[in-house]
Amino acid sequence: MTETAAAGAEGFEVVDVVEGFEDFEPDEHVRFARYRRAFAEVAPEDAAGLAARVLTDPETSMASCAVCEYLNRRAAELLTEPDFPAWHRELAGVVAGDPFSVRRLRDWALLRRIALGEPWEEEQLLAAENWLQERLAEESSAPALLDILAGHGRTRRTRNIAASRLRHLR
Repeated sequence: MTETAAAGAEGFEVVDVVEGFEDFEPDEHVRFARYRRAFAEVAPEDAAGLAARVLTDPETSMASCAVCEYLNRRAAELLTEPDFPAWHRELAGVVAGDPFSVRRLRDWALLRRIALGEPWEEEQLLAAENWLQERLAEESSAPALLDILAGHGRTRRTRNIAASRLRHLR
């Protein structure tokens, strides 16, 4: 990948993170599309470096979204694989300064523990983001997990789904 520095629309120094694009594109929608394409094509061993570079974008929410889209795809692929812990550790260091990505990685680690039948804490489940609580309410058949979500899930939708699933399990 090439690095070409250019002044961004708001005076930030920005590094173009996608090979072949030498000029800074001020439109964050165009940059987001480039980041998505780069993540789709990146070799696994280069993904952490790409994520670190994307997170330097001055439009932090867009950069976070691009990185989290990659995290979601890769975590789903590796969820029950032995490579997940090493991948998780590497990316956790890279995204440490981005709260959105940190939460997303935390949630994927919890989902892995649940999927593998490893221990997890109620507090972890209650701290999980809406997407994970809803997914677990829809997919889990563990009464203890569903009971927690039915009583204390973040959203009414999650609580209702979990309560309904509990009724069907009993």
